[in-house]
Amino acid sequence: MKKYSQYILLTLALLLTAGLSGCENYFDLNENPNLISNPPLNSLLSTTTQKTALNSQSMANITSYFVQYLASPGSGGSTDTYQETDYTGTWDAIYYAMADLTDMKRLADEQNAAEYAGVANVLLAYHLNLIADSFGSGPFSAAFTGDPLIPPYDSEEEMYTTAMGLLDNAITELSRTDSNIRLSAADDLIHQGNIAKWIKTAYALKARMLNKISGQSAYNPQAVLAAVEKSYTSKADDAQMSTFLLRNPWAQVARNNAALVLNGWLSEQLVDHLNGTTYGVFDPRIEKITDKTINDVYKGTVNGQGNVGGNNTVKDESYISLNSPLTGDDSPLLIVTYAEMKMVEAEAAFRAGDRARAYAAYQEGIRAHMEKLQVAAAAIDGYLANPTVTPGAGALSLALIFKEKYVVTYLNPEAWNDARRFDYQYKDFTLPVNAALPTFIRRVAYPSAELAENGQNVPDVGALSDELWWDK
Repeated sequence: MKKYSQYILLTLALLLTAGLSGCENYFDLNENPNLISNPPLNSLLSTTTQKTALNSQSMANITSYFVQYLASPGSGGSTDTYQETDYTGTWDAIYYAMADLTDMKRLADEQNAAEYAGVANVLLAYHLNLIADSFGSGPFSAAFTGDPLIPPYDSEEEMYTTAMGLLDNAITELSRTDSNIRLSAADDLIHQGNIAKWIKTAYALKARMLNKISGQSAYNPQAVLAAVEKSYTSKADDAQMSTFLLRNPWAQVARNNAALVLNGWLSEQLVDHLNGTTYGVFDPRIEKITDKTINDVYKGTVNGQGNVGGNNTVKDESYISLNSPLTGDDSPLLIVTYAEMKMVEAEAAFRAGDRARAYAAYQEGIRAHMEKLQVAAAAIDGYLANPTVTPGAGALSLALIFKEKYVVTYLNPEAWNDARRFDYQYKDFTLPVNAALPTFIRRVAYPSAELAENGQNVPDVGALSDELWWDK
C-alpha cells in the first residue's frame, strides 16, 4: 500500500469516523479514485489554511458557552451546563487537519519548499494547542508515523514544548531565502502568500503561548513582550480566513436561528458586559455584534436557564447577527489579531511593571478592535474618553485588561484560556443555572470513539473542573 494510503489508514484508525468505518475498500488507493498518492503542495495549502480557520470556529462553538459569549435557548444545554459532552466531530476535524499538515510538511521537506514547511509548522502548532488547551494530553509524536496504529498520548507539557518548537522551526524555515518553491498566494487562504505575515503569525502564537503560562514559575513577561514586538504591527497583519463553500459558519448559525433551528443566542454575561448594565458604560461594539430585540433593547440569555418569557421564536433576546462584521455571510474567521496582541502586550507589560507601556497597549487594543468592527470614530473616541474605561496608567489593573480582552476575543477559543487564567473573575460572572459542576469548567472530556478504540492510551480524567497543567 502506498505511503499516503497508509497515512489515510492511520488517520482513520485514530479518528474512527463512523461514516467511514464500514467502507471496506476505502483504504485501497488503487480502487478509490478520490484518493491520490501524492497531493500537490498547493492543494494541501488551500485545504489546511481553510481547515485551520474552520477548526478554530468549531472549537469556539464549544468554548464560547464556557466563557458565556453564547447561551443555549433551551434550559439545561449540555455544553451550557458543563455536562460531559462528546465532541468527537471537533476532535476528528483537528486530527484530519494535522494529518494533512504532516503530509504537507513531509512533501515540503522532500522538495526543499521551506515556505510550505514553515506554514505547516505554524498551523501544526496551532492545532496542537487546540487539543492541549481543551482536552489536555493527546496523540501527536507517534500519531502520523504509520506505527503504531493506536498511538500513545503525549503529555500536556510535551505538547506545549512541541508546539513551541514547531513555531521556532517555522520562523527558521520561513526566513530562508533558498526555498525551491514559493508559497502560492492564490492557495494561501490566510495570508495570501505573504511570508512576512506568516513570520509575524508565528511570533503572535508564541506570544500567546508564553503569556498562557502566567500562573507558572517559568512565566517571563519580557519573553512575551519580545515575541509581541516581532508579531503584528497593524490590523492588516491579522490571521484570518474568508473563503467558504457557502458562507461563514457563524452566519449559518444566524440563518438557522432565523429559520427556528435555534442556536447562537448571546449570553446575558456578554450582553450586560457591553450594554452598560455591568460596568455602567455603554460599549458601542454591541451595535456591531448583535441586534436589538423586538423590545428595542439588548438582552442576553442566562446560561443554563434558556429563554424566559417567550416561546423562543419572538426574538425577545439577542442573537448572533448577520449584520455584524464578524458573523455576516462573508465575514472572515479570525484566528489571531493585532488587537489581541496589544492586549497580550498590555498584560505582559503590566506584569513587568511598565505601566506606561501597558496603558498605551491597552488603549490601542481597544481602538484596533473597535476599528475592526467598523465602529464610528466618534464613538471610539467617546468610549476611550470615559474614565471608567481609561482611568490613567496609575489606575490600570489586570481586571481592566482582562475585561477589555474579553470583548476583543469574542468567538475565539483563546478566550477560554484567558477565563481560566483569570479564574473566571469577570464582574458578575456566575455559574450556569443547574451547572453539573460546583465550580467553573476547566477542561473537556475525551471523545467517546477515542475512549472506545484507543482507551488503553487515553489518560484518566477526573472532574471537568480539574485544571490543566498551565492552569494550576
